[in-house]
Amino acid sequence: MLLVVAVVWGTSYGMAKQAVLFYPVAGFLFIRFMLTFVLLVPALRGCWRQALGPGLLLGAVLLAIFLCETFGVALTSASNAAFLISLCVVLTPFVEWLMLRQRPENNAFIAAGVSLCGALLLTGGAAITMNAGDKLILGAALLRAVMVCLTKKLMQHRNVPALALTAVQTGVVAAGSLALLLVTRQGIPALPQSAAFWGATLYLVLFCTLFAFFAQNYAVKRLTPTRASLLMGTEPLFGALFAMLWLQESLTPAAWLGGLLIVGASVWATRPRRVAGVALSN
Repeated sequence: MLLVVAVVWGTSYGMAKQAVLFYPVAGFLFIRFMLTFVLLVPALRGCWRQALGPGLLLGAVLLAIFLCETFGVALTSASNAAFLISLCVVLTPFVEWLMLRQRPENNAFIAAGVSLCGALLLTGGAAITMNAGDKLILGAALLRAVMVCLTKKLMQHRNVPALALTAVQTGVVAAGSLALLLVTRQGIPALPQSAAFWGATLYLVLFCTLFAFFAQNYAVKRLTPTRASLLMGTEPLFGALFAMLWLQESLTPAAWLGGLLIVGASVWATRPRRVAGVALSN
């Protein structure tokens, strides 16, 4: 499930860039997450109280991630953004150690380093200058690491359905995006009429939001945050493949090597093995 999440998230940057050509960033986020929330309202029946507490906190983090990512990509190059967002793979073991007081296995640190090297090759290895966009993307990478660890911490002793939790999270993001839109635009602009906008938005709602966050909430309860992050860390590879097939961009041999390093590190770190004293749910 998390590998599929990495695939659809890899396509999300191109789709989001297409959508924001027709509508402001905050307005686009509001439409995307409000549609998702409406679809998920039935999941809250009978369990909204259990989902409300963790959902509000995780939704606030999710709102910060999307604001940092969306505005950050607009202010920096795609190469820098892809490299910096992949730093969440490297940051997650340290955030897990800090938040959960559980030192990850050594191979998780090694795999994270290999994955980072792969992301650097994949994005061309250009020197990174920290402009405002770079800092926003770096903040999003750190928040992604916090998100997966916080989800684990909040959910490991709660029996909250993943869909209900996702519903509350998307409601928080929609409300926050609407508030930002009203503050910055003094009102809601007229909805776009473009079929391209609505096609990209519906794709993002159904696959990159509805499915992806349900899968993440479901899987994090059954994996360590570091292993989950490593699987989702293959996102830059799938993003590059999408750019090549859909946007007719080309990949250099170094980029292909970087992509293989990312996938290889994730497969190696998450291979089946005996873990003493840990019982994983089915």
